[in-house]
Amino acid sequence: MKIFCHRPRENWICDRIAKEWDISNPNISTSNIMDADVIWLLASWCWKQIPHHLLSSKKVVATIHHIVPEKFTQEKLNDFLMRDQFINLYHVPNKKTYQFLSQLTEKPIKIVGYWFDSSKWKKEDKLESREFLKIPKDDYYIGSFQRDTEGSDLLTPKLEKGPDLFCDYVESLNIKNLHILLGGWRRQYIISRLKSTNTKFTYFELANHETLSRMYCALDLYVISSRFEGGPQSALEASGMKIPIVSTDVGMVSDILHKDCVFDSLNPEFTPKENHIKYAYEQAMKFELKLHNKNYIKMFNNIG
Repeated sequence: MKIFCHRPRENWICDRIAKEWDISNPNISTSNIMDADVIWLLASWCWKQIPHHLLSSKKVVATIHHIVPEKFTQEKLNDFLMRDQFINLYHVPNKKTYQFLSQLTEKPIKIVGYWFDSSKWKKEDKLESREFLKIPKDDYYIGSFQRDTEGSDLLTPKLEKGPDLFCDYVESLNIKNLHILLGGWRRQYIISRLKSTNTKFTYFELANHETLSRMYCALDLYVISSRFEGGPQSALEASGMKIPIVSTDVGMVSDILHKDCVFDSLNPEFTPKENHIKYAYEQAMKFELKLHNKNYIKMFNNIG
């Protein structure tokens, strides 16, 4: 069996997942779609980049990371149904996406969570990381490393990512020397809110891996405030590096974090304790790349 993993080439998470897959599975991965037995539409919104005759002649697996009901327009439904005729198996990373997707298709759906590469995300000293980043050593750092603003105008909040909830949470805190550490791109909404309340922040736009790793290690707390997610990856990365984390109940979060750290509405009075951090680390390691990779191979081997 040879698998062609189609890359969106958007310089974002799907491209990283595709690269890690190819490196981890050299014997069954191919960069030549003509040699493939299976086409993996990792970024299924890019499915039209592949000729229909190839989709019809090979087995096709489509990953659906998450679906935002409010954005699932008739146009998107029509596109989904057109693509659905070529799909042999759907892959989703969490139960919530499964529940929505199962209402749209009769094709088989397999839940396999994202992986976590522990060789890339390693715990470093907190103060040394702050020195590396050239940020004040004595501040209390809360992190958010995902985009929060719609690309259409760079003003409208991307509500599925919960930037409004994040800012509401931050504004409700009573913490001396509070400092928000931002990563990723399209952070305009949160930056605007932080400026309006004179909240200290530092922003590393599209940081390289070393910098991003140090950003995690510099934190006192990582916050996920999303309404809809596939993972997010940060839940695995922060937990795998033993960074305290709290989150709304989205994506894979309930499979990783201790239930005390998962909220319908983020609790400003709660701080994760050592037992919460230990639990999240142990759960994240169940998705470690070398261990979890076998579940992906099993999924591809069992395509109908």
